[in-house]
Amino acid sequence: MSTTGRDDASATIPSDIATTLADATFVRLVSGVTGDALAGTGVLARALADSGTPFQASAVGPFADPDRSTDADVTVALGRQYTAADHTVRDRIAPAAFEAARELGVTASPTLALAGTIAAGDTDSRVAEAAEQAGVTRRPGVAVPATDLADGLAHSTLLSAPFSGDSDAARAALASLDLPDDLSEDDHRRVASLTALAVTDAEDASPRAAEAVQRALRPYVGGPFETVGGYADVLDTVGREQPGTAVALALGHDGVREDALVAWRRHANRAHEAVQTATTGRYEGLFVARGDEMPIGTVARLLSQYRSPEPVTLVVTDGHAAARATDGRDVAAAMDAAAATVDGEAVGTGTRARARFDVSTADLIEAFREAV
Repeated sequence: MSTTGRDDASATIPSDIATTLADATFVRLVSGVTGDALAGTGVLARALADSGTPFQASAVGPFADPDRSTDADVTVALGRQYTAADHTVRDRIAPAAFEAARELGVTASPTLALAGTIAAGDTDSRVAEAAEQAGVTRRPGVAVPATDLADGLAHSTLLSAPFSGDSDAARAALASLDLPDDLSEDDHRRVASLTALAVTDAEDASPRAAEAVQRALRPYVGGPFETVGGYADVLDTVGREQPGTAVALALGHDGVREDALVAWRRHANRAHEAVQTATTGRYEGLFVARGDEMPIGTVARLLSQYRSPEPVTLVVTDGHAAARATDGRDVAAAMDAAAATVDGEAVGTGTRARARFDVSTADLIEAFREAV
């Protein structure tokens, strides 16, 4: 069967969510594994904790079964379809959770919400303003979570450069700047310039690369990592590697920070290797990448932003596929149609989608080509 999850059955208005949560005795939060969903879940969970309402939070992958025994009288799904949920938030998840927390009359977490909007690629002005009022600042430079700048640049999935996935290469690139131990604002600007140039001058860089890399530049500073953008990157990658660790991080448990960084590096290495080694093909309006087991969601995002010469990118491995569009077209509908053709399953909204299937990758690619 094929299901897209594009038909949200529940209201996503923050005030409606807040009204429901205010009367709840026990709340279950079901999160997707993206940084936006995890941040939204963390924001609501912290708000419930502040209001004294018991809750249970978990992150569930796109095709995993979220059903479990629970005594919760209210369930909120964030970033994924769940028919048993009282409310479902599928888009602009962190801002919606932030507004719902405010409606509850408790102190929301603007830094976490800001990380969620950065992970989603669309910084919300109200959330950013609230974060700045809470003491979050901006500086020149690059958004990384690690104190070691070479480590941060090599493993960031906010960008794709020749040194991505290679700490030694990143360290060699930085050596040309002869940076001091304590970086000044001018030093951070030089790092940002080097990074932007490396991204846009890459041999196979797409015209979109210059715009895409802006998300990694001039970072907000605050939260549990070196930058808020780094926080976003960790949430988005760790959610796909170790969902439980990502939930704990979103809930504010500092003890998982190092485990999260290890998972972030592992995910980034796998994603960047796949970007560099995938077998690619170009069709009219569609760029296809195939390879062995890889984090297809992250790979599809990186390719669509930094490498694909076409507006739609499809990444396929054995039994799984991910698609991204940069021209606003509904690839979720196309993936749904393709999955139906091969008796698979699809989930997604708008410009991003996932599928799983039991046919050959060639059959899935052909079905998607016809649908898109």
